[in-house]
Amino acid sequence: MVNENKLYPEDQAKVDEFLSKGVNSVERKPFRPLRLLVILLVIVTGLSIFSIALARMSGIY
Repeated sequence: MVNENKLYPEDQAKVDEFLSKGVNSVERKPFRPLRLLVILLVIVTGLSIFSIALARMSGIY
């Protein structure tokens, strides 16, 4: 199959100009799902420990 543009050159130029400015031109760090998982585990564990400690100090648990 031939890889050809489906847009007219002036339309493709508008698309290229839009993609090269604003939000689309910002370089971003790669997404790290394992890092997100570790952060979530730390937060959930910390809140769990805090809630257990709070319950024991209140005499509920």
